Amino acid sequence: MTKRTPGEKTLGDWRALAEKELRASPDTLVWKTPEGIDVKPLYTESDLDAVSQPGSLPGFAPFTRGPRATMYAGRPWTIRQYAGFSTAEASNAFYRKALASGQQGVSVAFDLATHRGYDSDHPRVEGDVGKAGVAIDSVEDMKILFDGIPLDKVSVSMTMNGAVIPILANFIVAGEEQGVSRAALSGTIQNDILKEFMVRNTYIYPPEPSMRIVADIIEFTSREMPRFNSISISGYHMQEAGATLVQELAFTLADGREYARAAIDKGLDVDEFAGRLSFFFAIGMNFFMEAAKLRAARLLWTRIMEEFAPKKASSLMLRTHCQTSGVSLQEQDPYNNIIRTAFEAMSAVLGGTQSLHTNSFDEAIALPTEFSSRIARNTQLILQHETGVTKVVDPLAGSYYVESLTNELAEKAWALIDEVEALGGMTKAVNEGLPKRLIEEAATRRQAAVDKGDEIIVGVNKYRLENEEPIDILDIDNTAVRASQIKRLEDTRRRRDPAKVAETLDGLREVARSGKGNLLEAAVEAARARASVGEISDAMRGVFGDHTAEPEVVRHVYGDAYSDEPELRQLRTRMTAISEALGGAPKIMVAKLGQDGHDRGAKVIASAFGDIGFDVLAGPLFQTPEEAAALAITSKVHVVGMSSLAAGHKTLAPQLIDALKAKGAEHVIVVVGGVIPRQDYAFLTDHGVAAVFGPGTNVMDAANSVLDLLEGKRRNQ
Repeated sequence: MTKRTPGEKTLGDWRALAEKELRASPDTLVWKTPEGIDVKPLYTESDLDAVSQPGSLPGFAPFTRGPRATMYAGRPWTIRQYAGFSTAEASNAFYRKALASGQQGVSVAFDLATHRGYDSDHPRVEGDVGKAGVAIDSVEDMKILFDGIPLDKVSVSMTMNGAVIPILANFIVAGEEQGVSRAALSGTIQNDILKEFMVRNTYIYPPEPSMRIVADIIEFTSREMPRFNSISISGYHMQEAGATLVQELAFTLADGREYARAAIDKGLDVDEFAGRLSFFFAIGMNFFMEAAKLRAARLLWTRIMEEFAPKKASSLMLRTHCQTSGVSLQEQDPYNNIIRTAFEAMSAVLGGTQSLHTNSFDEAIALPTEFSSRIARNTQLILQHETGVTKVVDPLAGSYYVESLTNELAEKAWALIDEVEALGGMTKAVNEGLPKRLIEEAATRRQAAVDKGDEIIVGVNKYRLENEEPIDILDIDNTAVRASQIKRLEDTRRRRDPAKVAETLDGLREVARSGKGNLLEAAVEAARARASVGEISDAMRGVFGDHTAEPEVVRHVYGDAYSDEPELRQLRTRMTAISEALGGAPKIMVAKLGQDGHDRGAKVIASAFGDIGFDVLAGPLFQTPEEAAALAITSKVHVVGMSSLAAGHKTLAPQLIDALKAKGAEHVIVVVGGVIPRQDYAFLTDHGVAAVFGPGTNVMDAANSVLDLLEGKRRNQ
């Protein structure tokens, strides 16, 4: 029998005291997270019995405690703010001011037209140019973007996947013409196409040629750009789309394994490229679990990379950039977002990130202003200089709770990675739709929890501020930006050598067609000749084709969460009455217009409305207003719900309504939902939008409002 010291208390003693305080079993305090982890109210030393590598040290495999021995005690993380808007000139001014204010690297956000490989004068991108990022059409734009920013001294991170070949080619040529060789360029290109097929949807080509592009970039940068990270394997957009932390962890690392295999199949030795792979994770509001997630990621990546038998220890390390959550930001009571971001930033730091972006408080509504960006940047400066967190390596090590969470996250993520392997790897899993389905189910489940009040969001579904004043936001004049881009594009085309452009584009097409040579190398020649982003993308489009996703909607997730709720029964009673009057269930088309591929909100609405009883048509991505109107009419819908998350609503919604009127379909009700600033509501309703559902709207309330509109329409007929 174990001898107890005087006064020592056991777990049994604690349970007895807890039962006395609660008048119930302490088991009622167990929190079941969306990841399926049972978080206990008390953790003790015994919880460390199952933890692998409990005594590991930072800088040594499996790197649970950090990839570098001294971590922030030796050098703080890099402050890298993600930004880009309207023109290259405006973004350049923003970057230069940020660098002067303490930012340590440039992180570029591109507009959706650029992401999808379209030039600014393409008719499909009229509402997208300069919105949600900077428009880049050629080397001339790229040179302006980095004017006065020494590319041999400042590292540049670029979030680009679909049009990754022309953008990286333009960056290389812009560096050359600034006098900086490609070997001296430092930074990261995202180049993570598998994630695009799962969640973000800014793809261009089908999965197989897209994977070839990834491998060609890894090959070229390994050979020519030793200071440049060839890929940033992103879980960020998975969490933003609704993934649980286990799903984000598992699918991100499984993507990384797939890219490593693609590089090895290209003939590269693992030690040639492994050190230039980087990762990108979201950091949400589950404070301790997010920190544990980064520790688990390093542990599991070491396990994955050991399969390839590298000779360098550095090839086993996971290095990561993190960004605080965008989806945790709320339109309601937006100054609360400053607090959310600060806690998320602290979690990322305690988890051991290598660089960090902190979101601005107004990004639930629009692009950040200089005022909000300064607060976000200062959040990191305060963490680095005022809190003392940089003084100790891995300060959470040894925590019963955090070590247990790290182990449990690793085990659950590994089980999901094994499931992906059983399907034949991540490319096949993506083709079969497994990750996308699981993430969409998780997103819908969480929305139901928020709508029911099971998950509290301060200022949204509890402690809500009434009659709050709107905040000042950054509004981009899309028409002016597009006009200026088209003018520069026309000037560039007029000054270049057409024969040289044709020759280099033919060369790129041949590399794509034959499978011989390197796509990025060929694209650099085309960019140097001033071929545009759209022309380089189209040269490959002609060989590889376009990828088209079939929209699918998960069912019986939202409805099951509300199965015992009187609110759903009342709504279905209304639905029955309206269906009888209409001669069938009311039909709604959920539409995504322009190049906005962020479809979390659209998918959640389609799924929930379907469970409520609507006849739901999920429209395809990337429609023009005219295409959406034609589909709505041929499908005989009663309502079109336009989802907008990329600020194109003031252009696209009026065009949709005009297209419906032109086809004699004024009877079709148009509603708009998504990231819509309150300042824009009047503009939309003045242009014929029947209702606007901004961020944080309860889905049940939205469904009742749509039924109100249908009833009002019938009464007025």
